[in-house]
Amino acid sequence: MGPHPAVAAIRLAVRRVLHDVLNEFAERTERAPRPELAEAGSGRRRPALPERPDAPLVLVACSGGADSMALASALAFEARKLAVRAGGITVDHNLQDGSDARAAEVVARLAAMDLDPVEAVAVQVGRDGGPEAAARDARYAALDAAAERHGAAAVLLGHTRDDQAETVLLGLARGSGIRSLSGMAAASGPAGRYRRPFLQLDRQTARKACLVQSLPVWDDPHNTDPAYTRSRLRHEGLPALEKALGKGVVEALARTAQLSRDDADALDTWAAEADTAVRDDAGQLDCAKLFALPPAVRRRVLRRAAVEAGAPAGSLFARHIEEVDRLITGWRGQQAINLPGRVEARRQGGRLVIRQS
Repeated sequence: MGPHPAVAAIRLAVRRVLHDVLNEFAERTERAPRPELAEAGSGRRRPALPERPDAPLVLVACSGGADSMALASALAFEARKLAVRAGGITVDHNLQDGSDARAAEVVARLAAMDLDPVEAVAVQVGRDGGPEAAARDARYAALDAAAERHGAAAVLLGHTRDDQAETVLLGLARGSGIRSLSGMAAASGPAGRYRRPFLQLDRQTARKACLVQSLPVWDDPHNTDPAYTRSRLRHEGLPALEKALGKGVVEALARTAQLSRDDADALDTWAAEADTAVRDDAGQLDCAKLFALPPAVRRRVLRRAAVEAGAPAGSLFARHIEEVDRLITGWRGQQAINLPGRVEARRQGGRLVIRQS
């Protein structure tokens, strides 16, 4: 008799990602320069047989919640059958009493799954961007550092289809354009470090997998605290949408994320190619050439230029780019536009100059 359907589903999702990691690792290994040895009895040289390289290390980011515990269990199971080393990291945000003890419990559970290395990393959460954004920034900084420290090929994250739907709705509320509607990518970060195997699985599948495997889970009280935007969306907003529109809202939002991501990637590629074509010999942006571009492409070119000039990408919103765009499409002698990071955009002699003031 095979595993429970929920367990089979999470294992299959992880297996697919691990195969991707192994294929990428093999490609990098093949591209690496190989030493040559002289062939005995001849003047020719032949490639040396390289020693078997260490298997790639894949870490799971585990909070102790149902999603990440299910992910850790699937990684531990699949890694035994593949040429993959598996480890785990838990981040202690120091935001709740007893968080250090809880992190130690998670480490013990990961070690009991025979994951190695496993460790807890404590962080201090700042205030920039609000509590949720600050905690996320601190967490990813810790995970980046851990991946570098251990030489990990990938870090698995337990985001589900439900998380994707919430992310799409949050992006819609911000009104930041199609990129915000594209949600979370299956692979992101430096060299695709972060992988999200569960984006096609719902939250209940992960929780059921923990239940049937008798895996203890911790339910973070922040996830039900109405002080947090995502919590309100999860427990009030999405249920209200499903009540009004019927079941299938989460699946539709997740599908919207993928379609939006495909469109956004295509437009970004177009903008990258257009960026060179709209510049003069001195590298300045030509307003007439910018005006000729489709608005979606032009605004991406403007955003790229602002970020390159020093504007923090996370602080650069649609309203900023719209104001800069008016220097192209609605020129009436306006003054310079002030952007985050002490960057200003100014129209001068038919050219758009974006630089730090």
